[in-house]
Amino acid sequence: MNRYKKLMTNTFIIGIGTFSSKVLVFLMMPLYTRLMTNSDYGIADLLLQTSNLLLPLASLGITDAVVRFGLEKSEDKSDVFSTGVITTICGFLMLLLFAPLLNKVKFISGHTMLVYAFVLMSSLRSLCSQFVRARQMIKLYALDGLLSTASTLGITILLLAVMHLGVTGYILAIVIADACSAVFLFLAARLHRYIRFKGIKRDTVFSMIRYSLPLIPTSVLWWVTNVSDRYLVSYMVGSGANGLYAVSYKIPTLIILISGIFIDAWQLSAVMESSARERFFTRVFDAYQSIIFLAAACIIPLSKVFTRLLVSNSFYLSWRYIPFLVMATSFSCFVTFLGSIYMVKKKSVMTMITTVAAAGMNIGLNFVLIPIYGADGAAFSTFISYFTVFIIRAFHTRSLIKIEWNVFKQVVNTLLLLAQCLVMIGEMKHWILYEALMVALMIALNAPIILGFSKQLFREKLA
Repeated sequence: MNRYKKLMTNTFIIGIGTFSSKVLVFLMMPLYTRLMTNSDYGIADLLLQTSNLLLPLASLGITDAVVRFGLEKSEDKSDVFSTGVITTICGFLMLLLFAPLLNKVKFISGHTMLVYAFVLMSSLRSLCSQFVRARQMIKLYALDGLLSTASTLGITILLLAVMHLGVTGYILAIVIADACSAVFLFLAARLHRYIRFKGIKRDTVFSMIRYSLPLIPTSVLWWVTNVSDRYLVSYMVGSGANGLYAVSYKIPTLIILISGIFIDAWQLSAVMESSARERFFTRVFDAYQSIIFLAAACIIPLSKVFTRLLVSNSFYLSWRYIPFLVMATSFSCFVTFLGSIYMVKKKSVMTMITTVAAAGMNIGLNFVLIPIYGADGAAFSTFISYFTVFIIRAFHTRSLIKIEWNVFKQVVNTLLLLAQCLVMIGEMKHWILYEALMVALMIALNAPIILGFSKQLFREKLA
């Protein structure tokens, strides 16, 4: 099997397992928005995002190192997984020391132990699932996705619709589902075989820690880029506005759905394939970029439709934040792809450095634009932040793996998306006609590339 077909096969298998979990986000939105007020949903979202911020701090970013070093043929897999387990446990115990401080934060107070439970279970599930992926047990990885989706759905319905636990039920459902997933993977993959507390090679431990430590501030900075606007919207405009803004974030995750499934498979291929790597990266990125742009172009005109179908009437106004968040999400996908180059070359420090610009710009723009434009300003700030870090990485990664860029296509696609956003948000007269025309142009520009790549997948060899 050639490397392109292997990449697509892995993407398909992973897609079977993870597609359902991504779709669950949309299926559950009507339930969330009917059983929770705007304010409660905003608080629940802040709790969830705060927990996600604490994850890399508790695990010291070790799960990224588990994937990267787990793919190395020369590394002892027991050393890799054992280092991950020990680091995760020690990091979580250190985080417990800050419980009194967290309890003083207004919206966390009363939910501190719930946040810690989320962090622990999510860390353990991530550790197990990423090691299983590094061992290339793709079918098990996909099966876990299906089972996790089913458990999350059942537990959420029980805690929210039956027991009416509100904010607590929202978070607790995720905690229990993550715990079930971690136990399943540990038993099914017999991960106990890879745990030992003596005889671990120091070189492996130090190399993994050296790789993962720069990823801690990187994760925090990405969190700042992704989530700081929600805190600032809540502070400057109100928790009700943040509830609307948080809901609007769910629609652009359709782009993440398309991208995330592929990236899980792509990281395996990016590390394992070494021959003609520049051509490989160029061809794959060209097709990947076209798919993302096309998906974004189709989602933007449907912002009102998605919002009407997926949320209650009280959340309908959230549609206006979707277009720029779709653009932001699209460029975050490109940034993630370029990040795989740093992963291949083990340049985690550069991952951190290139993220600083995005975080700094996002915070600065938020303070300027949110007081003037409210949540609209936050959405635009997020887009500019991701666009900036994409440009930085596009130039810098050429010194590591030289991707041949189709600059004309990149610029035209970006300008068309920007025009779609302005037409949609401005609700211009005959906006449906203008949006349809721009979608047609995007299809004409990108479809030939996608079709050409698809045809090549069925050939024995890619010339």
